[in-house]
Amino acid sequence: MMTHIRDFFAGILDSGKNINLFSNRKKLLLTAFASILLLSVLIGIIVGVKSRNSTTETTRISAAHAIVKSSCSATLYPELCFSAITNHPHKAKKVKSQKDVIELAVNIITTAVEHNYFHIKKLATRKGRTHRQISALHDCLEMVSETLDELHDVIKDLEEYQTKRSIRQHADDLKTLMSSTITNQETCIDGFSNDAADKYLRKSLKKSEDWVEKMCSNALAMICNMTSTDLANERKINGRNLKEEQSNIVWPEWLSTKDRRLLQSGTVTPDVVVAADGSGDYETVAAAVEAAPSKSKTRYVIRIKSGVYRENVEVPKNKKNIMFMGDGRNDTIITGSLSVKGGTTTFKSATVAIVGDGFLARGVTFENTAGASNHQAVALRVGSDFSAFYQCDILGHQDTLYVHRNRQFYINCLIAGTIDFIFGNAAAVFQDCDIHARLPGPGQKNMLTAQSRTDPNQNTGIVIQKCRIGATSDLLPVQGSFPTYLGRPWKEYARTVVMQSIVSDVIHSAGWHEWNGDFGLDTLYYGEYENTGAGAGTSGRVKWKGFRVITSSSEAQEFIPENFIAGHSWLSSTSFPYSLGL
Repeated sequence: MMTHIRDFFAGILDSGKNINLFSNRKKLLLTAFASILLLSVLIGIIVGVKSRNSTTETTRISAAHAIVKSSCSATLYPELCFSAITNHPHKAKKVKSQKDVIELAVNIITTAVEHNYFHIKKLATRKGRTHRQISALHDCLEMVSETLDELHDVIKDLEEYQTKRSIRQHADDLKTLMSSTITNQETCIDGFSNDAADKYLRKSLKKSEDWVEKMCSNALAMICNMTSTDLANERKINGRNLKEEQSNIVWPEWLSTKDRRLLQSGTVTPDVVVAADGSGDYETVAAAVEAAPSKSKTRYVIRIKSGVYRENVEVPKNKKNIMFMGDGRNDTIITGSLSVKGGTTTFKSATVAIVGDGFLARGVTFENTAGASNHQAVALRVGSDFSAFYQCDILGHQDTLYVHRNRQFYINCLIAGTIDFIFGNAAAVFQDCDIHARLPGPGQKNMLTAQSRTDPNQNTGIVIQKCRIGATSDLLPVQGSFPTYLGRPWKEYARTVVMQSIVSDVIHSAGWHEWNGDFGLDTLYYGEYENTGAGAGTSGRVKWKGFRVITSSSEAQEFIPENFIAGHSWLSSTSFPYSLGL
């Protein structure tokens, strides 16, 4: 087109030469006019190209916004979801599907969490902090680190979505990871008490922690929506029902072929031996854990010989697939006495803390001897995914067992305590266990559970199945003076189910107790299904909206190990006995 224009004006100028009609001045004016006209045409062409590009970009952004809006509509905080994602500078290039929206949301959260880390670290280094405040801030730093790892794993799972594993496995893992990120924010804030100085610290952290938690909630809601839709479509296309899908046992990826053969044969050979008398490889459990390989893909077995080990032990996140193999719950005892009244946080009071995934324990007692007068004092804290405990005793008073997060299984264990003695926000199943209330302090009430789900989309809760609920010998003679309840709601969406268990008359006829007034009573999920025993009657139970007597086996099926903790994919690897169904 530009060639034709040039030829047109060249022709005019040439004709001027032939007939000699124009002077040199007129030729110059004509040349200027031609140049202006040519420039105008060129500008028009450029503007037209830009206009088309702008229209294309506008269309792309509009399409991206529509996808974001549709995805965010499934969340609890849709306006925050939409604004946070649409304000991202690369949204138009990145968003072409719901999965893209989730990935972008997770990346935005990651940046915010990294910012929080430096803010918390700065607060922790200021002078004048008490020991407990420093401990609480360090808890927050640990939660930030865990959250960053979990967000990284979410991105990895999303990138592999519908490729390496089944949709159901991806769904279980993604929901667990995002549920844990929400729990981490709550754990950080929970570490600060109501003291004036603690209130200031709590306030300085709460706004940013709340923002991250709400965005994590949004990502979780979108994951639930996407995976539920894809699962429904897969079943419709393949004509495959849930039962058929569950019948295939899938070994965890982290378990080596050698480990599978060992576990299937029932033979477990220790890698190291701990003996307090010096006859083993190590004299303390903590030393054996520290020496264990990091991120091991094979089972690392620490045999703990008979004895009382007075120490605090942590299995950190980089120590995976560790197993504690004791000589029996009455013989191998790990004991401590840290407590909140003694100056630490609930989180840090644990005698034994398990974080590394794939942890197993058999024939060990975990104990905190701080006593009822010292308030929160944890015997065992577990944040390990795919962790299981067999023939273990977990003994304390208030806050005995902290089922902090991720998927956990307890079989043939004894858990004893007083107030909220099984608490936290893991997806935890107790099967064939003895759960016993102890003698509390003067004027206190016993609460078996204090579940802390804060989001209705979290796949968390406490399930007590085929267990025996009773009282220890010190409580039995005076149990009428110390009411005992199945649980109370620590957080708004608390979820606890007692099913197919023997419930003694130690349990109050109301069954459950409020936390604070009517908090959570409409939003919690407390269920009882096919229980027996003198304390199992439901006629006098609370009349809360969130409480139900489960009469449908299909509703009860939601809480069996098969479904609630994805037991079909990993319980067989523990070598422990278990039942997947009702």
